[in-house]
Amino acid sequence: MQFLLALIVAGPLLGAAAALLPAPPGLKGKSPDQAVLRHGVTVTGVILLAAIVLALGFDHDQPSRMQATTDISWIPALDVRIHLGVDGISLPLLVLTALLSFLCALYSYFKMPSGPSPKGFVALLLVLESGTLATFAVLDLVLFFLAFEMVLIPMYFLIARWGGEGKQAAAWKFILYTLLGSVVMLLGLLLIGVKAGTFDMVALAADNGRGLTTSVQVIAVLAIGVGLAVKTPMWPLHSWLPDAHTAAPTVGSVLLAGVLLKMGTYGFVRIVLPIAPDGMRIFAPYLAAFAVAGIIYGSLACLALARPGNKGDLKRLIAYSSVGHMGFVLLGIATMTPTGVNGALFANVAHGLVTGLLFFLVGAVKDRYGTADLDTLAGATGAALYGRAPRLGALLAFAAVASLGLPGLAGFWGEMLALFGAFEPAEGLSRPAFLTFMAIGAFGTLLTAAYLLLVVRRVCMGGPRPAGETPIADVQGYEFAAWTPLVALTVLAGLWPAVLLGLTDPAVQKLLAGGIR
Repeated sequence: MQFLLALIVAGPLLGAAAALLPAPPGLKGKSPDQAVLRHGVTVTGVILLAAIVLALGFDHDQPSRMQATTDISWIPALDVRIHLGVDGISLPLLVLTALLSFLCALYSYFKMPSGPSPKGFVALLLVLESGTLATFAVLDLVLFFLAFEMVLIPMYFLIARWGGEGKQAAAWKFILYTLLGSVVMLLGLLLIGVKAGTFDMVALAADNGRGLTTSVQVIAVLAIGVGLAVKTPMWPLHSWLPDAHTAAPTVGSVLLAGVLLKMGTYGFVRIVLPIAPDGMRIFAPYLAAFAVAGIIYGSLACLALARPGNKGDLKRLIAYSSVGHMGFVLLGIATMTPTGVNGALFANVAHGLVTGLLFFLVGAVKDRYGTADLDTLAGATGAALYGRAPRLGALLAFAAVASLGLPGLAGFWGEMLALFGAFEPAEGLSRPAFLTFMAIGAFGTLLTAAYLLLVVRRVCMGGPRPAGETPIADVQGYEFAAWTPLVALTVLAGLWPAVLLGLTDPAVQKLLAGGIR
């Protein structure tokens, strides 16, 4: 188990280095480009297999206990250690990252985004995977920061080199926002480590803030929270996200929405909640207020983009929808209750599955029509996908209703539990305030349903293909292979939420109790 976790974290880095080397003569295949793309599929496939074996070998009777741990001294002078481990909170995110990385590599093998040589693309994809996996596996504050930052450069180049229109400006905006947020976050992490005398996240969580004064906790939560809020992204620190998604290649958008945004919310749960509970309690009402503001803002922005005549971009609309969905995650965390935090963790995974699928589908529509402009897609010669590509239209409709939180699909449980958590927040938090936040969040679910159903009506519905019109391809074999796991897991998580909640709940209970249980 220790070896598996180390392989999962370090394997993609070794694969990235190998991708930059010349392919051995027997493995070149038809062309060097295909060889390196095949290498990306192989490496991500091995990492996914290792993550599945790790999940199967995980002791599901004790999900609150750190498992597969490695603890090696790295910088003795600062007491920084290479400390790895997984519990019921991090394991689902680890498997989700490995799955989406593999599906993106598989999709790229058949549909490589236009840009420079695939060598750099595959190497960046693998470095990005390694950094994300490390973020969910490390248990040292310094290592967490290094892993958190490790993903920025590869994502910057994926957008800047393989993106679409406006890619340079979007890439710069992404890197500047996240770097500035990270600088502030580093100060908060160092403050905790210096004042507590250790950077070990397990020891700090067990201490539950008892070794830190309230003023230190307040400063630390403010500093760390800013960095995490930018990555989440929380309104009003979200403005980099729509530009990045719109310009990024399809697989870049899938990874950005599916796993990178989760790094911010995971940091709130793993670091802020257990290590600085008194500081978090002071800021929780403000975090909840920003969360529900993001829910309403994201929904209204999507409604504006979906309205006829507004020249709304479908990728941009899905990006704004992420601001709203991540608002529910932040609301659940702000309640500081097991119900709310479990809802936040469930919504994290559900958003990764559903929004990852949505970006795959929107990318496929854009490839076929040459545009993601809603007015063009819904025009007289537009998509009407039910009549022109029925399987593609059905999948888009499925992903949309999953995203709006239809009961029985993954999107429902996380948002419901976050609202339930707001109904009865933790002791010391204002219940009237959180009841107000709950009501605003519930209204946001209605707005979410409105814009997603409007998108389905405009893009999918319409008459059959007119005679003489050039047909478009329906779902291809490689697309079916890349999308089917996301569809299946969306249904499984919706019908059997205990798959996730059985893992997260004991770990959350222990985390909020300061490691006592």
